[in-house]
Amino acid sequence: MADLIIGKRIHVNGIVQGVGFRPYVYGLAIQNNLTGWVRNTSSGVDIEVNGPPPGIETFLKKLQYFPPPLAIIDSFNVKDCPVNGFLQFEIISSQSSSRDFIPISADISICSDCREELFNPVDRRYRYPFINCTNCGPRFSIIQNIPYDRPFTTMARFDMCDACQEEYQNPSDRRFHAQPIACPKCGPQVSLATHEGKVISIGDEAIQISRGFLQNGKILAIKGLGGYHLACDATNPESINVLRSRKYRSDKPLALMAFDLLRIKKHCVVTEDEAALLESPACPIVILKPRDNTPFADLVSPYQKTLGFMLAYTPLHLLLLEPKIGYPEALVMTSGNLSEEPIAYRDDEAFIKLSRVADAFLVHNRPIHMRMDDSVVRSINKSPYMLRRSRGYAPTPIRLGDEVPEILATGAELKNTFCLSKKNYAFISHHIGDLENYETYLSFSEGIRHFENLFRIKPETIVCDMHPDYLATRYARERVQKERVALLEVQHHHAHMAACLADNQYLNDEPVIGLIFDGSGYGPDHTIWGGEILVGDYQSYKRSYNLKYVCMPGGDLAVKNPSRMALSHLWHANIGWDPDFPIFRDIPDYEMNIIRIQIEKGINSPYTSSMGRLFDAVSAFLGIRPQVNYEGQAAIELEALANPDIQEFYEFSLFEGEIDPSPLWKNIVGDITDGIPISTISAKFHNSVVQLSLRVCKEIQLSQRIQTVALSGGVWQNVFLLEKTIRLLSQNGFDVLIHKNVPANDGGIALGQLMIAADWMKKNPV
Repeated sequence: MADLIIGKRIHVNGIVQGVGFRPYVYGLAIQNNLTGWVRNTSSGVDIEVNGPPPGIETFLKKLQYFPPPLAIIDSFNVKDCPVNGFLQFEIISSQSSSRDFIPISADISICSDCREELFNPVDRRYRYPFINCTNCGPRFSIIQNIPYDRPFTTMARFDMCDACQEEYQNPSDRRFHAQPIACPKCGPQVSLATHEGKVISIGDEAIQISRGFLQNGKILAIKGLGGYHLACDATNPESINVLRSRKYRSDKPLALMAFDLLRIKKHCVVTEDEAALLESPACPIVILKPRDNTPFADLVSPYQKTLGFMLAYTPLHLLLLEPKIGYPEALVMTSGNLSEEPIAYRDDEAFIKLSRVADAFLVHNRPIHMRMDDSVVRSINKSPYMLRRSRGYAPTPIRLGDEVPEILATGAELKNTFCLSKKNYAFISHHIGDLENYETYLSFSEGIRHFENLFRIKPETIVCDMHPDYLATRYARERVQKERVALLEVQHHHAHMAACLADNQYLNDEPVIGLIFDGSGYGPDHTIWGGEILVGDYQSYKRSYNLKYVCMPGGDLAVKNPSRMALSHLWHANIGWDPDFPIFRDIPDYEMNIIRIQIEKGINSPYTSSMGRLFDAVSAFLGIRPQVNYEGQAAIELEALANPDIQEFYEFSLFEGEIDPSPLWKNIVGDITDGIPISTISAKFHNSVVQLSLRVCKEIQLSQRIQTVALSGGVWQNVFLLEKTIRLLSQNGFDVLIHKNVPANDGGIALGQLMIAADWMKKNPV
């Protein structure tokens, strides 16, 4: 028995390429005196091992239950096989198949080992801005095809020098089979150029001159991992004002970047959970509470009580933010784009589009294959709560309970993402943006092609929003005509509810209550929905309650001018337009007359049940934000003013499934007349929506005995509202589902669409 040698063949599927899996397998095999081989394939990792049973048993247990930190094993299949005759253990050539697929690792922030080498004067990669290893660096943004090998990435153009080649082939080296491996001798280089494209400097000198530019108030366009950023000194009011003016971004918050966690803590209150998010491999922007003495809070995040901070996640960022006396402790690091356009990621495109914004360009010659915005996350109940899912997370798939057909879900118009399915995976795209211009539409269609090619997906069904004018809907309809596949159109808020269920891997056949509070979504009655209490599942839904319809005078104008929504709500509540109300300070008489006629005669005034528009209306009525410069601004600033110590609330009335806010408006008007502080009124309004949520859930529970509640829709990004609602519903015995891996806003819609389509296909087989 002591000389018994057996063979095992193992196939591992999941995120097992680009995360140091083969080197780890190699090391385990050597430790256990096993022979055989490991290779990447288009469907995962294949392994054959030969050796005595105890060694193989130890090998299998460690590999399955203690894989490399960044690996995610979805399946682990072991079979007996003949001893293959290998005399040692080897990493052999990858095997590609046009039909197989494998999940791909997201881009990963710099690891602690590479960070230490970056600042080590005796290391050969000292101050090299593209240092990486098996445990860190670019992944999805440089992948052109699978399997994940260097020839299929944008690093293919860089031939390894002898020293890098030796590390790449050395099983005991941290860079063993690290596909983006590079050094100053053979890898990408950084350079500083004028906005006309003339090179000023290269290498570390370019970085030092760039630091000087930033310190002296200049605005820099910086090519990063997934695209360009626009950067300036976060403590310099003049620089920030110039950036806002050139970028056409007057009030919207700007993201910040710092060298380390210590510097973020100097300016923000950071909990353990928030610190874990900041330092995670994804390294997202995390929404934090600023300290009272933070000098730049009002500059970068006006009229709010939060800051969005991220840590330097690439070696280039670290070199730019390297601490020095007198140097800024934080840089504004916002997406390199003009208003409403996708982030620039190709050099020629960036020089054209960003030349009127940036004073200089810090660029490099490693191509980006797929643009990626930074992800945005906050911590709710000690868990991540996704606001924008992109770099660091996409394209990591959501695992589904069962295998589903190959489906393409095209998502929504705003905050677009798309979603594709293969077997039991849902591949949700990176953040595309608002599909309101040709550039973003191109990014959307290019992204779909890349995902379909990368994951070997040929959709049998395409599912989209039922809104006829969404570009994502038009794309779906055009493809269906060309490819003769099935088309399913899904109601916007049903998709929101389904997305929340899928995000929580809800597989129960019992229906749930969906509190779907949103800005807008096309309803089957051809009105604009948004304040919906649904009861249903993936298959179907019933609209149990909805906010009473009010008109939107001017249509889309009412979204950009919340004062119009305030006047409409007052009119529908039979409240006269008293000129002493705060709202009338900003509306000229002639515009008032136009709005009145539009409401009374129904001219260009579609009806809506939107909860988002109700928040806008209250904000405008209180004089907080009668006009907005970005989506959600009125509601965001209303939330920021809410006094957390106030417990009182206003009442809605319920009648035959309709939620009437008229009593609420009469009480708000009374509080304004009585001189009640705006902060108190804001809190009472938020509390009213919390109490309404409990009330409708109890009503439904009494009649239908439903215990589970799903919260989805853009309004639930309001943390004041979200946390209070979770607490109150939980205290009253409800099981509350909130989003985790995809946003509650329209960035999660595609996942819900896909799940509805999968259920429909299951119940309606061809």
